[in-house]
Amino acid sequence: MTYPNFQIKHHGAINGVTGSCHELLLDNGVANSSGILIDCGLFQGAEVSADQDPIKALKINFPIEHIKALVVTHVHIDHVGRIPYLLAAGFRGPIICTQASAVLLPLVLEDAVKVGFTRNERLIKQFLKQITKQIIPVSYNQWYEVFDSPDKVKLKLKEAGHILGSAYVEFSIGQNNSKSKRVIFSGDLGPPYTPLLSSPKSPYRADVVVIESTYGDKLHINRRERVQKLKSLIISAFKNRGVLLIPAFSIGRTQELLYEIESIIASSKDEVMIAGQKKMLWQDIEIIVDSPLAAKFTKAYRQLKPFWDKEAKKRLKAKRHPLSFEQLITIDDHKTHLQTVDYLAKTARPAIVLAASGMCTGGRVVNYLKALLEDERHDILFVGYQAQGTPGRDIQVYGSIGGFTHKGHRGVELDGKKFDIKAGVHTISGYSAHADQQDLINFVKRIRHKPKEIRIVHGDKEAKEALKKQYEQLFSAEVIIPNNFVKL
Repeated sequence: MTYPNFQIKHHGAINGVTGSCHELLLDNGVANSSGILIDCGLFQGAEVSADQDPIKALKINFPIEHIKALVVTHVHIDHVGRIPYLLAAGFRGPIICTQASAVLLPLVLEDAVKVGFTRNERLIKQFLKQITKQIIPVSYNQWYEVFDSPDKVKLKLKEAGHILGSAYVEFSIGQNNSKSKRVIFSGDLGPPYTPLLSSPKSPYRADVVVIESTYGDKLHINRRERVQKLKSLIISAFKNRGVLLIPAFSIGRTQELLYEIESIIASSKDEVMIAGQKKMLWQDIEIIVDSPLAAKFTKAYRQLKPFWDKEAKKRLKAKRHPLSFEQLITIDDHKTHLQTVDYLAKTARPAIVLAASGMCTGGRVVNYLKALLEDERHDILFVGYQAQGTPGRDIQVYGSIGGFTHKGHRGVELDGKKFDIKAGVHTISGYSAHADQQDLINFVKRIRHKPKEIRIVHGDKEAKEALKKQYEQLFSAEVIIPNNFVKL
């Protein structure tokens, strides 16, 4: 479906869950058209490996001369990781995001530049100076006029409940506010009752909704159940005198887990666990965050307390410190990281380790996996979506059905070597920070004036098809799954 004054193009998150990048194109592509990008994310997993030249997948392969602004829904790498390439291609327009994202975005992009471009400090400082110049922080729920246009294009950022600072975007196109077209880009929506975050609330009306579908075919357990499951897994892992290793994204997931672990410790302080043959108090548990980036983001989260939800602020008033409690150990330097991996592998000292990356595609978690995967005393817990083609997906799939030996040419490959999966493998989907199928249905159901068109993106084929079926049964909208990048 097209309208007289705009169309939607997709430059990513069509064949999977990474590389989110969409375009709101005004004036139907005529010579004086203007475009607004919504996110510019990195491709990961199978969405990169299918390309013979991985570097090519990162470069901006669509025209940007008409792009007037970039809107960032949140700062996860699959939504912002191609911004350095966008600037390299010549984009100098405003980068619009929430106030919290404005603080976090330079931290994310600094790391992205170090990994993908250069470690030259002078060049990195120049890049960060340029990014800072382009960032425009916008408060939640306030209309902001993107640029001067006969169509009068405004946007409003509304809480998405995914990570701190996350937003979905509501565009208003037209001079007459009551008759303007409303276009919604969901970004990544979170489930209700996520620690630290307010739950997302649907817009009053929409003509078109572009919505993610990461868990479009699944239902999460509720928060109480997943906290209990997390506690049970900790107890089980410690009985074996093992490490509970949690691959977690540096931003969002790590802070949410720390919040929940602090809550478990606070409510269980008089309980005793058995670790091997020894008794162990909950307050004696070591929680290790082995990621300099995660430590940096956790510090930033603490500085952004004004954006925490009511529950988290209540804990602060009670003199609780959800992200800086006594048992928390952070590891910065690489030498200490290697020593910690070696020590935990040899001694099997009970500990909870959070390390990036969340999909095990790189980072310090890989060293832990190589040291612990083939030892049945340890446990691996996945709390986030594992994209196809990532080591995390292989471990999750093979490990959950008993593991496979590399002698059968299966298992998981890490740094070019096959590893058996003997450690316990578990998944708690409720910590995904993504809405499940019912949440995605409710998001549309609670729009008072329903959309005429729904575009389903950012999901595997099965998830998109399942969500499409539900939407078609419940709503009269035209439901579209774009099957390729749209070319006008």
